[in-house]
Amino acid sequence: MLLIIDDKIPFMRGQAEKLGNTVYLSGSAITADDVRRADALIIRTRTRCDRRLLEGSSVRFVATATIGHDHIDTHYLSHAGIGWSNCPGCNAGSVAQYVESSLLLLQAAGRTDLRNATLGIVGVGHVGSQVALMARRRGIRLLLCDPPRHEGRVRHSHLPVKAEECTASLADVAAEADIITLHTPLTTTGPDATLHLAGEDFLNRLRRKPILINAGRGELTDTEALLRALDRALVSEAVIDTWEGEPHIDRRLLDRAFLATPHIAGYSADGKANGTRMALQAVARHFGVKADFLIEPPQLPAGFAYYPELAGHLPALTGNDSDTIGHLRRYDPRRDSDALKARPEDFERLRGNYPLRRE
Repeated sequence: MLLIIDDKIPFMRGQAEKLGNTVYLSGSAITADDVRRADALIIRTRTRCDRRLLEGSSVRFVATATIGHDHIDTHYLSHAGIGWSNCPGCNAGSVAQYVESSLLLLQAAGRTDLRNATLGIVGVGHVGSQVALMARRRGIRLLLCDPPRHEGRVRHSHLPVKAEECTASLADVAAEADIITLHTPLTTTGPDATLHLAGEDFLNRLRRKPILINAGRGELTDTEALLRALDRALVSEAVIDTWEGEPHIDRRLLDRAFLATPHIAGYSADGKANGTRMALQAVARHFGVKADFLIEPPQLPAGFAYYPELAGHLPALTGNDSDTIGHLRRYDPRRDSDALKARPEDFERLRGNYPLRRE
């Protein structure tokens, strides 16, 4: 079996070889000629899998080591008899860690008081459920908004947050939330299409000048509408990890955002290892190959602080809250935000060469 693999997928080398012969290429540069004789592809979001790439090839299966799959033309793959898989939930804990760190920094900066705030979670699947569990541990009031699950059209019975708990509507979130975080898939059709979910209509209905966090899909947010909402103080702060038009991001929103990061919320070593393992297992299942994939992310050195330049300032910043200090020592997103704001043209490099981070 010949596998074409995105060369930026971590922990892959030495594991994929258990399945067959491997060729590693830059994900954004994989061409139809590259895949013509391949049996399987293992990719990330930077490879668009559609007729243009796959027609006339011998590819029989595509695995993306990501939760999202809007870069895969699933209709074409189905028509062509090509199987595919994604990795739902692989980086849910990592995204929850990102949201928690962001909330702690917002509180430390006086932008919110988590003890008295209402957090609206829009999209309560794998990731949103983990964000909800984190918020409950911290005693934050929740509004859980996930219409498909609440109405029984999508069933995730194994998730820790049940469908019957998702009772809030988007109108409820707009009226009551002090913080809104987006974790839906990107969909463009149907009764709950999420393209520009945070667009003009929704943003104009906001009542409490909330903080908006997008660590889901860039196109969930209408950039121009969000900039107008920030100008009008309908939104008090923005935390943006996923952007419209990546990697060519809007510099105005970059400057305005409280935190601006290069699509790395789910990039803990733990989340990456989970995605790689799940992708390999999917390929093995499809082709009937028996193999064990033992992937253990490296441990951080003793006393490690992800952002050591800031570590000494954390006690003063957070009012001697030992829990906050400990959490931000494990992951402080200011490093990622500072790096992107300093060199936005390096979006892909910052994402593709991401340093070690553990949950």
